Amino acid sequence: MIIAMDVRRFWVSGIVLTAAIALLPFSFHAERHLETATRVEGSQAETVREELASRFRSPFVDRVVLVIEGLPPADSEEGGQALETIVAGLREQPGVSGVVSYLELRDPIFLGRGGGTFVLVGLTSTGGPVESLVPELHQLASSLENQLRGRYPAVKLELTGEIPLNFDIRKASAADVHRGESLVIPATLALLLLAFGSLIAALIPLAVGQLAIATTLAITGFLAQRWHLSILVQNLATMLGLGLGIDYALLMISRFREAISAGHDGPAASVIAARQAGRTLLISASTVAIGFLALLTVPISEIRSIGVAGFLVTGMSVLLTNTLVPAALLLLGPRIDLGRLPFTPKLDARRAARTGNLWRQWGKMVVAHPWLALVVAGTPLLLLAWQVRRLDTSLPRGDWLPQAAESVHALHTLERMDRGGVVESLRVIVDLPTDSVAQTDAGWNALDRLTKRLASDPRCDRVISITTIAENNRSSLPDLSRETRRTFLSSDGRAALLEVLPASSVSLRDQVSWVRELRKTGAPALTGVSGATLLVGGIPALNADYETIIRDRFPSVMALVVGGTLLALLCGFRSIFAAVKAIALNLFSVAASFGALVFVIQDGHGSSFLGVPGGTGSVFPLVPIVAFAIVFGLSMDYEVFLVARVLEARRSGLSEMDAIPEALARTAGLITSAAAIMIVVFAAFTFGDFLVVKMIGFTLAVAVLIDATLVRIVIGPALLRIAGDWNWWPGGLATARRAPVMASRE
Repeated sequence: MIIAMDVRRFWVSGIVLTAAIALLPFSFHAERHLETATRVEGSQAETVREELASRFRSPFVDRVVLVIEGLPPADSEEGGQALETIVAGLREQPGVSGVVSYLELRDPIFLGRGGGTFVLVGLTSTGGPVESLVPELHQLASSLENQLRGRYPAVKLELTGEIPLNFDIRKASAADVHRGESLVIPATLALLLLAFGSLIAALIPLAVGQLAIATTLAITGFLAQRWHLSILVQNLATMLGLGLGIDYALLMISRFREAISAGHDGPAASVIAARQAGRTLLISASTVAIGFLALLTVPISEIRSIGVAGFLVTGMSVLLTNTLVPAALLLLGPRIDLGRLPFTPKLDARRAARTGNLWRQWGKMVVAHPWLALVVAGTPLLLLAWQVRRLDTSLPRGDWLPQAAESVHALHTLERMDRGGVVESLRVIVDLPTDSVAQTDAGWNALDRLTKRLASDPRCDRVISITTIAENNRSSLPDLSRETRRTFLSSDGRAALLEVLPASSVSLRDQVSWVRELRKTGAPALTGVSGATLLVGGIPALNADYETIIRDRFPSVMALVVGGTLLALLCGFRSIFAAVKAIALNLFSVAASFGALVFVIQDGHGSSFLGVPGGTGSVFPLVPIVAFAIVFGLSMDYEVFLVARVLEARRSGLSEMDAIPEALARTAGLITSAAAIMIVVFAAFTFGDFLVVKMIGFTLAVAVLIDATLVRIVIGPALLRIAGDWNWWPGGLATARRAPVMASRE
C-alpha cells in the first residue's frame, strides 16, 4: 500500500516540479507587465479619462511634466530660443502625442517663480503601458541637457507627473523586494537552522518559499498581459511566499521528523507526515485563500492584484508542500539530518520529550487557571484593540514619496515655482444638454460662469478652460490650434474640460474634500443650466473615488472573509464552537494589530525606528482592507495547527484536561518557530521606502506576534478548557469517541 502511494506521489511530484521549472524563466520578466497606475473601475475619475480619450480625443489623456531650470526666462528671446530646441526634440520623440509650453500658450502659468518653466507632454502608447515610454523620455531629457549645457551650464530637465511618479514607485518597489529578500533569507535560514539543527532540513522550506514566489510571479506575468495588475504583486508575492511557503514546509518537516524519532522508516514517516500535516495545511490554506478571493470583489486594480497574488502564492505554497516536500522527505529518510551543525545535538526522542515537557507543563498551568489566563493575556490586547476607534483612513500627511527619485525632486521644484498644482489638477468635464459651447452664446456663457465660480474659490490657484484661453472671446476660437481645441472641447462641442489647479496651500485631504463638494453641488447649480452634468477627474478625484469604494466595500469583504472562513472551519473541524471561537479570536487579533498600527505609525509612538518620524496622521485607505484579508487568514494558521492536534489527542482517548497540554507540547514549538520566521519576513519589509508596504508589513508582523504568543498559547487553550466537551459539538467529539474503537479494530 505504501509502495503504491509512493509511486503516485512521485508521479504527481514530478508533474508539479516540471511545471514549476518550466515557469521559472518567466518569473524574471513579470515586472515589466505589472502597472503602477491605480485604476478604479467604474469610478468618475476613470470615466473622465475615458471621455477625454474617446469623446475629446485629447492628446493629453496621459501626460508628463518636463520641469526646466537653469535657462533664461521663457518670455525672453533667448529663453524662447532654448525652449524651441526642447519642444522640437519632444515633438520628434515616438510616443509623444502633444506638447504645450509657453511658446504655444502665452499663459503666465508657464512662468514659474524663480525663472523656471515647464512643458506639458502628452503621451500615447500602443505597445504596452504608457509608463514604458518614461525611460526613453529620460534619455531625451538627458540628451537635450547635454545639448544646452555648453551655453547654459546650470540647465536641468526633469520629468514629473503621475506617470513618472508611478514609474519611480515601481523602481522603489523593486528595490524594496530585493532589499527585503537580502534581509529575510539569511535571517530565515538562521532561524530554520536553530529550529532543525540541520542544513538539509533548513533548506527545504526556504526552497519551497522561493519556488512559490517564482511560480506566482510567472503566472501573474501572464495574467498581466490581459488584465491590469499592480506592481504590489511583487511585494506581496515575495512577502507571503516566503512566509507561507516556509510556514507550511516547516509543519510538514516537523511531522516527518517526529515520525522518524518515533521509529518509523523514511517511506512510512513520509506517508504519516503527508496524511496528518497535509489535511491541516489544506484547511489552513483555504482560510488564507478565502481572504484573498474576497479582495477580488473590490473594483480597484491594486486591491484585486493583491487578491490575485495572494491566492496564487497560497495555492502554490500548499501545492508544493503537499507534493514536492513529501517526495523529498521519502528520498531523504533519516538523511534529513545531513549537514547537522556541530553545536546542535542530534534530534532524538529524549530531546523532543524535554522540549515537549516544557510546553506540556505550561499547558497544564493554563488549563488549571483558565480564567486567570484570559484576564492576564486579554487585558493588554483589549487596550491595544481599543485604539482601532481612532483609525483614520484618509491620505497620510507629509511627503511619503521616494525622495531619491527624479520625479519627486522635479515635483518639489514645481512646488518651489508655485506650480505644483499642475500635477494635482482637477480635470472637470461639464456637459451641456443642448447648447454648444463652441456655437452658442448660452453654452459659452455657461462655461464662463463655471470657470469664474471655480476660480473664485480660495482653494483654487488657476482655472484653464477654452474661455480663458480664448480670453472670453468666442469669435477667436477658429484661431486656436487643433491640439488646443481637442484638449478642451469635445468633438460635438457640448462638453468642455476645465483644468482646475489647486493652490499650493491646499493639502491632498482638502483636495479630496473639494472634489466631493463639487460632485455634491452638481452642474446645474454651478452653471445655472438645468440638465447639465459634471464629472471630476484627476489625481484628487481618483483619491476620493478610491476612499469611497474601499469604505463601501469593506463591510462586504469582511462578511465574505468571516463567512467563508467559518464555513471552511466547520467543514474541517465539524464543530460549531471551535469554528466560532477561532473566528472570534481572529477578529481579536486583527483589532489588536490595527490598534498597534494606529499607535505606532499613525500616532508616531516609536515610528522613527521605522523611518516615519512623527507618524503619518493616518493610514492609506487600502491598508485596513488588505491587512484584514491577509491577517485573518494568517492568524487562522496557528489556530488550525493547535485545534487539529487537540482533536487528534481526543481521538486517541485523552480527556480535555490532558489533550490541551499534549497538543501544546506537540505544536507550541512549531508555532513559535513558524511565527518567528513570519515576523522576520514581514518586519523586513517595514524598512523599505514604499510606505504602503511598510504599513502592511508592520501590521502583519504585529498580528503574527500577537497571535502566536498571547492568543494561541494562552487565550486559545484557556477557552478550549472552559468550553470542555462543547468544543466538539455537534460532530467532532462523537468522531473523537469512536476513533479509538475504530483504531483497535484495525
